[in-house]
Amino acid sequence: MKYRAVFAVMSATALGACGVNSVPTAEENAKAKWADVQNQYQRRSDLIPNLVATVKAAGAQEKAILTEVTQARASANQVQVSGDDLTDPNKMAAYQRAQAGVTLSLQRLQEAYPELKSQGNYTTLMSQLEGTENRVTIARNDYNQAVQSYNTTIRTFPDAIGAKIFYGAKPMTPFQATTPGAETAPSVANAFGNNS
Repeated sequence: MKYRAVFAVMSATALGACGVNSVPTAEENAKAKWADVQNQYQRRSDLIPNLVATVKAAGAQEKAILTEVTQARASANQVQVSGDDLTDPNKMAAYQRAQAGVTLSLQRLQEAYPELKSQGNYTTLMSQLEGTENRVTIARNDYNQAVQSYNTTIRTFPDAIGAKIFYGAKPMTPFQATTPGAETAPSVANAFGNNS
């Protein structure tokens, strides 16, 4: 009887040290952070129709850029990534490309119509959009930190044992910039009509 109690305590300790709880905890945390990323993209997607409607009211000359924004949004909404897809680099890359297309379209919209910035509704929506982009950035950073924690957990002793034996865990793919030159800050030297 005494040996059984000692064996039970040793078994629980061994299982606890092998990632039985830490691996799924880290995995679920990363999945929750990914859901936060998707939530922020959804918020952005919901704002775009309002932005487009406001800009449309300013005149017909915006048609081409508005079409581009609408098409980028539609394309981004077609590419979906679930928690189970986080280990597939190709699906992650496709999702990131689709979202980068929306960001690029919105940047073009901002650059093409500086005269609309004086309109109150446009300014308010642009401010909300900027806030949303900041929220997206924070959510992506939080996701990448959760992925790093999960990937570290499944690769380090003793959790790596449980990760392989019990879960067949695979590393998750972090969010990466897909826009060429994204690592270089854009120049704003001429943004205010200053050509010097």
